Amino acid sequence: MAKIITIAHQKGGVGKSTIALNLALCFQDQLKVALVDSDLQGSIYHVKEEFPGLDIFLAEKITDIPKLEHELIIVDTPPYLSNKLSDLFMISDYVLIPTKAGFFDVMAIRATLALVKFAQAKKADLKAGIVLNMVKHRSGITKDVYDLLGAMGIPVLNTRIHDRVSITRSAITTGVLNGADLKAKEELTSLAEEIVNYISA
Repeated sequence: MAKIITIAHQKGGVGKSTIALNLALCFQDQLKVALVDSDLQGSIYHVKEEFPGLDIFLAEKITDIPKLEHELIIVDTPPYLSNKLSDLFMISDYVLIPTKAGFFDVMAIRATLALVKFAQAKKADLKAGIVLNMVKHRSGITKDVYDLLGAMGIPVLNTRIHDRVSITRSAITTGVLNGADLKAKEELTSLAEEIVNYISA
């Protein structure tokens, strides 16, 4: 049965789709991976032709997702709170919540975390983690934000994804792993490894 990783945050502009795409590319050499776009805007689905080696689907029914014949399924979610999120969490093995390192972003993440915790109360084996994304270099606020997030009851991952042009442009440049930015590759690979460790624990 496939492992399902859902990328979620009710706030737009935190890099969910970019992380979902690059994580799928990180795993595709080792596993049969499906990338599922559950956003009606279909931002990932519309670039599927740029990634012919990756199975990208538009989710019509959540119940169809676990039926995909893949070893790993990564689900990108809409940039707003939706009834879909709770249903997606219930079929997931891991929920990854990306957030920017700003105080308003930390406040905005609470609704998503509440939905995750609600799902965990029903599904004890559901795991989740927060990843700091689009981190500004030499930003003094990051430690304060990290401490705030650490008090919210969901693990904060050690990996941090920095604000890099190579990552922002990765959807039109065939992904970070195929680019020349070694730091970006290290960060995305580290994120993939850390998620695997959580799922395997």
